[in-house]
Amino acid sequence: MAVNEKVSGIGANSERTDLNVSQQPARYISGLPYGQGQETYSNQTQAPMAGNSFAQEMPTPLMAPSSRPNEAVTTGVDVGDGAGSEVMRLPMQQSSLANTLQSLIQYDPSGEAELAYRMVVDSGSMA
Repeated sequence: MAVNEKVSGIGANSERTDLNVSQQPARYISGLPYGQGQETYSNQTQAPMAGNSFAQEMPTPLMAPSSRPNEAVTTGVDVGDGAGSEVMRLPMQQSSLANTLQSLIQYDPSGEAELAYRMVVDSGSMA
């Protein structure tokens, strides 16, 4: 499969190449089990892979006019004008030690987080 991409020249002949949006070329991956490399290559040629998805998205320049002129610059922060952090729709913050320990249990293979959680819940003082 031929790749049709612009190639930039030098100096006055230079052109933008970040807008190349053609498909990715099919590539053979070596080191796979017998037959799987050829199968993967065949799949790539039968169903073309997407090109550069970022090429069509141009970042907003730093000094560009605001796309939200009627919104305070402090919107999303719990200081100043505008709505506070509640508009960010962040997950609920852990409100207690018990909740924090409970969320850590699944990541602690030693079981110490669960033991600490049970101690806190059983004491009833910090739950």
